[in-house]
Amino acid sequence: MQQLISEILFLGQRFNKKSIIDILLVACIIYVFLRFVRGTQANTLIRGTIIIMVVLGLLFVLTDLPAFSWLIGSLVPILLIVVPVVFSPEIRRAFERMGRVQSLHDLFFAPVPYAEEMNSVIKSVVVACSRLAERNHGALIVMQRSDDLQKYIQTGVEMDAIVSPETLLQIFYPNTPLHDGAVIISKGRITAAACVMPLSSRNVLDKSPERHMGLRHRAALGISETNDSVTVVVSEESGSISVAYEGKIKRGISADQLCILLTDLYSIPQPVSFQKRLKDFFVYIWEKIVKANKE
Repeated sequence: MQQLISEILFLGQRFNKKSIIDILLVACIIYVFLRFVRGTQANTLIRGTIIIMVVLGLLFVLTDLPAFSWLIGSLVPILLIVVPVVFSPEIRRAFERMGRVQSLHDLFFAPVPYAEEMNSVIKSVVVACSRLAERNHGALIVMQRSDDLQKYIQTGVEMDAIVSPETLLQIFYPNTPLHDGAVIISKGRITAAACVMPLSSRNVLDKSPERHMGLRHRAALGISETNDSVTVVVSEESGSISVAYEGKIKRGISADQLCILLTDLYSIPQPVSFQKRLKDFFVYIWEKIVKANKE
């Protein structure tokens, strides 16, 4: 214990302006990376991995434990191989998002593409879902945000139609050629219908009291786990409306709640001063540290 205290005091004596810049730079890199993988299955795992690596690194540096130091030194090369393999889809998504960044402002506060066009789309989707729910007609509507959906568009019938309640009602009318599958809305228009979505491999839906939720809800959760799109589901059996995004699903919401949620997800960020952004950044880092300590 005395040696640990001595090491901490020694590091404290070496703390200077350069150390502050060094810590802030590392914190900024971690923040940016976590922001790009936010909403994916890897988000929680990566945060936990970072915390464990920090704790083990401190123990490795501050304590004189030969066996422990040997174990950590042996595991690091393995982690460098395992982490990219396990998180390869999320890492690919992060690099794709970085490639779309055109300025430093977009890096931290990137607006949702085609946010203005989505204002009228949201109204049509809400009206259509409300009518579909009244008639107990099942529907699966995928709305693009930043990530590309081209590989899913190719699985269905490509279209280029205006988003209107009448069009969506016609597509999802029972036993019509396009009703079985998902409608993809991209760039403010209906891009494709009868598309095949990936099914979620998680058992979240099986554990819920509403075990009757079937493939539509599992497909909605599955597509939300692979990209940042927003998916609206109308149950064919109960007529309830659900929304899936960022690997989560909200069930049994009303038309008004759906409108508020979609408007918030596709809202255009207001201009913020540099001082406010800097303050928000440090508050975000502090909240993450406090939350990690509580867990």
